[in-house]
Amino acid sequence: MRIVVTDGATLNPGDLSWGALGEFGELMVYPGSTPEETIERCASAEVAITNKVVFDQRTIDALPELKYIGVTATGYNVIDIAAADNRGIVVTNVPTYGTDSVAQMVFALLLELTQHVGHHSQTVRDGKWSRASSFCYWDYPLVELSGLTMGIVGCGRIGQAVARLAQAFGMNVLGYDALPFACEGVGSVDMDTLLAQSDVVSLHCPLTPDTQGLINAARLSLMKQSSFLINTSRGPLVCEQDLADALNAERISGAGLDVLAVEPPKPDNPLLTAKNCIITPHIAWATRSARQRLLQTTIDNLAAYVAGKTQNVVSHK
Repeated sequence: MRIVVTDGATLNPGDLSWGALGEFGELMVYPGSTPEETIERCASAEVAITNKVVFDQRTIDALPELKYIGVTATGYNVIDIAAADNRGIVVTNVPTYGTDSVAQMVFALLLELTQHVGHHSQTVRDGKWSRASSFCYWDYPLVELSGLTMGIVGCGRIGQAVARLAQAFGMNVLGYDALPFACEGVGSVDMDTLLAQSDVVSLHCPLTPDTQGLINAARLSLMKQSSFLINTSRGPLVCEQDLADALNAERISGAGLDVLAVEPPKPDNPLLTAKNCIITPHIAWATRSARQRLLQTTIDNLAAYVAGKTQNVVSHK
C-alpha cells in the first residue's frame, strides 16, 4: 500500500514522527503540495493524508488507485464528499483532538483583551515604567472576569470545555445551540438573549450555510457596548466588515480572533486595522499535545481502515 501525506508541515513541522504511518506501507511525506503536485504525487497511492490540500472532483477523478483519504483536522470541507462517495473512497477526520487547546486559546485572547498583558509588557521594555512618576500605571481599563457573563454559541465539546473554564474564573455562563445540550451550570437561551446579556460572546459552531455570516451588523447591535467577541471556530461565521465597523465605532469593546474568512488574510482585510482587535494566525489547535493527539488519531483511523473496522468516517460509503 502506498501512502502519501500531501501537506505534512502544518501538523508536523519536525517535532513529531510520521514513522508509525510507514508501518502500513510505502510512505511519502511532502511539506506541501499544489493541486498539480497532488495529482502527480498521489497517482499510484491507495491512501492520501491531507490537512488543507483540496481533493475536489477533478483531483479525485484523476486518482484511480485512491481508496482512502485521511483528513488531519476536524473540518473536512477540503474534500468533495460526493465525489469520494461516487468512487467508494473512505474519508475520515479527527474530531476531538484540540478541545482543551482551543478552550485555552479562548482565554488567552480574552485575558489579553481584559488585562492587555502584551501591551503593558512592551511599554515596560520601551522604558515607560522607568520614566513613571508612580509605582504603577495602566494604559487601558483593566477588566475582572469574575461576575461577568460568558455567552457560548455552540455547546459541543469545545463550547462545554470553555464553559468549565469560565466557571472557574467565576463567570456566569449562557449557551445557545441549534441542538439540545446539557452542561452543568449553563443556562440555555435563544441567540438574541445570549447576545444581549453576555459580556463575552465566544463562537464554537461549525461552518454551515446556516452559520455563515452568523455574526453580522444586526447581531452585533444587540451586544453590550462593553462586550467582547471571541472567535476560535471558523472565520466565515463573522461578517468581517460589520465587525470592523462595530469595533471602530466602539459599539463593542474588542474582539479576539484566531480565524479569518480568508487565510492567510489579504492585506486589505478591515480587521487588520480595526480598533482593539487581536488576531492570531489560526494557532488555537497547534499545541504540541494537540498535534500529537491529532497525529495519533490519524494513525488509528488508518489502522482501523486496514483492519476493516473504520472509525471517524465522514463519507457515506
